[in-house]
Amino acid sequence: MSRFTRASVGALTAVLTGGLLLTSGAGPAGAVATDQRYPVPADGTYTVSGHGYGHGHGMSQHGAQGAALEGLEHQQILDFYYPGTELGKARGKIRVLLTADTGSDLVVGARRGLRLKDRGSGTAYDLPRGQGATRWRLSVDGGRDVVHWYDGSWHRWRPGGRDALAGEGQLSAGGRPLTLYLPSGSAQYRGTLRHTAPSEGSTDRNTVNVLGLDSYVRGVVPSEIPASWKPEAVQAQSVAARTYGAWDRSQDPSHYHHICDTTSCQVYKGVAGEHPLGDAAVAATSRQVLRNDGAPAFTQFSASSGGWTSAGSAPYLVAKKDPYDNWSGNDVHNWSLSLSASAISRAYPAIGRLRTIRVTSRDGNGEWNGRVWSMRLIGSQGRETVSGDTFRYRFGLRSTWFSFR
Repeated sequence: MSRFTRASVGALTAVLTGGLLLTSGAGPAGAVATDQRYPVPADGTYTVSGHGYGHGHGMSQHGAQGAALEGLEHQQILDFYYPGTELGKARGKIRVLLTADTGSDLVVGARRGLRLKDRGSGTAYDLPRGQGATRWRLSVDGGRDVVHWYDGSWHRWRPGGRDALAGEGQLSAGGRPLTLYLPSGSAQYRGTLRHTAPSEGSTDRNTVNVLGLDSYVRGVVPSEIPASWKPEAVQAQSVAARTYGAWDRSQDPSHYHHICDTTSCQVYKGVAGEHPLGDAAVAATSRQVLRNDGAPAFTQFSASSGGWTSAGSAPYLVAKKDPYDNWSGNDVHNWSLSLSASAISRAYPAIGRLRTIRVTSRDGNGEWNGRVWSMRLIGSQGRETVSGDTFRYRFGLRSTWFSFR
């Protein structure tokens, strides 16, 4: 898993914190001890009922839509889900690791205004269009970046008469999108595409998209929330996504990338991820971020709180009843599925045949005493204690707020 702590599920981001393996029935600070026992049903299959989708920290995306339907403005939505934060501004660029292009080559389509910059010397070169090139490539030869162009076969191009660049190369097109060729297909990105080493002295290269925060958020928002939802909900998502990017950037500003483009961070699809309604929300909230103590807030969010948000690692990520999450369009506020005892036994073979599930601690909020912190699987040959997160991920549950019957 990467250094990032958040992930998306489906079209809506369900931020997932890492599984926590507990070694005793006592849960973390704030957990409520329980003794809820669920023997294996006569037919061998549990019905698992639950609430919400994701970890529940911060904003519920379905809740944001429910609040917008009730007439709340985007700042009121943000105030509810991130109490104690203040609206501020952020600017500058963000560096996004493009995880589909972490090979040694960076290949872009030829286009008007294409420019190469040697980050070692600081020299910029306008790439010629006259020789019929359809693609340009940055690759590594002898540990140094070299340049080729393509017209049916690859040809070496020597910037300034030199065989290789003094440092890493990057490509831009005067603010116009670049077409990046990937191992499978292609995608367009705004800003600059940088051919960069993941660590000092490495001959490996990754592709990093360097662009302004607002341009970045344009490629994030429609992947995280339906752009057709109420404008105030999409605007709240825009601020949360921009703030999360700014927060990640602040954690290690000098790192070769600040954030990635997958569910491990925030889903970012470049130009393909943009939508006119999402663009409108980004423009309406341009540069807006939430701040706490003068720094970008850690604006985690998930698809649905299920009716209660859960406490997170920051003082503004509080557990509170969420009156906005349960609206008619939220099909993950409540959920249920079937789970066989034999599937649990196979997943935990050391216990033998499962006999009873015992939930030993929860977070104390809502039905059944809330989200599961720890549980014990009791079988014919032994028992095993696991966290609610671990159990959730193992069996594909939508959240840790669940019960059995």
